[in-house]
Amino acid sequence: MSQLVTIFGGAGFVGRYIARRMAKEGWRVRVACRRPNEAIFVKPYGVVGQVEPVFCNIRDDASVQAVTHGAVAVVNCVGTFDAGGANNFDAVQAEGAERIARIAASEGVVRMVHISAVGADAESNSDYLRTKAEGEAGVLAHMPDAMILRPSVVFGPEDNFFNRFASMTRFGPVLPLVGANTRFQPVYVDDVARAAVIGVLGQADALFELGGPEQGTFREIIAEMLGVIHRKRMIVDVPFWAGNVLAQMSGLANFLSLGILPQPITPDQVTSLRQDHVVGEDAIGFAELGIEPTAMEAILPEYLWRFRPSGQYAAIKDSAKNLRA
Repeated sequence: MSQLVTIFGGAGFVGRYIARRMAKEGWRVRVACRRPNEAIFVKPYGVVGQVEPVFCNIRDDASVQAVTHGAVAVVNCVGTFDAGGANNFDAVQAEGAERIARIAASEGVVRMVHISAVGADAESNSDYLRTKAEGEAGVLAHMPDAMILRPSVVFGPEDNFFNRFASMTRFGPVLPLVGANTRFQPVYVDDVARAAVIGVLGQADALFELGGPEQGTFREIIAEMLGVIHRKRMIVDVPFWAGNVLAQMSGLANFLSLGILPQPITPDQVTSLRQDHVVGEDAIGFAELGIEPTAMEAILPEYLWRFRPSGQYAAIKDSAKNLRA
């Protein structure tokens, strides 16, 4: 019988890519998520019965134990951007990660891979980054040989980064950015999945910081995206103080409207944007894993074409311009 891996958050953005790759490795894959009825799309990743979505609430011991039982390895991809509510930073990223590792150890799980984030720091003023670091510590306390992956901003067809900003270009000539000079090192989602699979297979167990082949400021990265979608927009650097005001006001509007009005940015995100999100100079990363990271230019056109003024016909129209009458 093939070995079993449980992927917490396996129906999420990063998790689904790990699930697909583990299925290709011949493993049985248990996709642990809050809404398994909405995760049916993972089943075709393998043969019938190989990949199964199951319910799990990582805030509950019994729920985590039920989906961990019998697994050789576990992968934790669960994260949140919610500062409040039951599934807040502390409950999910700190306590939830520690719970998974503690129960995995008690169930005799051999290997664990934990997805964290570049910039994780127990002393950070950002609750997101602070709880990421606390989650790492909780994991290592119970699974000291776990692989910890710290990616920079992750991009791919289902991302909430380039898709979000490309969508914003449809509403006007100006594109406001809080922290336009903050540096990022975008990393392709499937490259992160490849690294996680190496950990599940027991071929590496350390802390790795993962970034793509390109570094740039927020402004430079969005400018590259604008080139891909064939749109010209004025990028405006929003000062951090103004970003905080926007975050507070939009948060209040979101609360008073019972969630109907969106909150484009949160106070914690403004805090996080005050620091660069790039791989550290002394960090180990893709090179040590034998992975050559994928460039943005190779992937962005594959899924951002729908934001071009002519959509899927943009290439045809560009080609037609070269025809002689």
